[in-house]
Amino acid sequence: MSRAAKATLVGSLLFSVGIIYTVHFMQRRESETMFQGVLRDDERRKEKMRQRQADFEESQRKRALYEQVQHVQGTDALSTHGS
Repeated sequence: MSRAAKATLVGSLLFSVGIIYTVHFMQRRESETMFQGVLRDDERRKEKMRQRQADFEESQRKRALYEQVQHVQGTDALSTHGS
């Protein structure tokens, strides 16, 4: 085999290995990026649920306070009132 043929073979092998390594590296990095997105989504969802729970508790607290101050009719009075 001539020297030029050997150089071409070695060059093409190195180029192919470089391309394969680069593609695998990019796939791994993309997979990690996508996984981080899932973690961020989970954290946003948890924060939203915490906020909703806090809003609900605040609403319950306000309701209890208003019921102490104001007279609130029960649901039975409302259903018989419409008859």
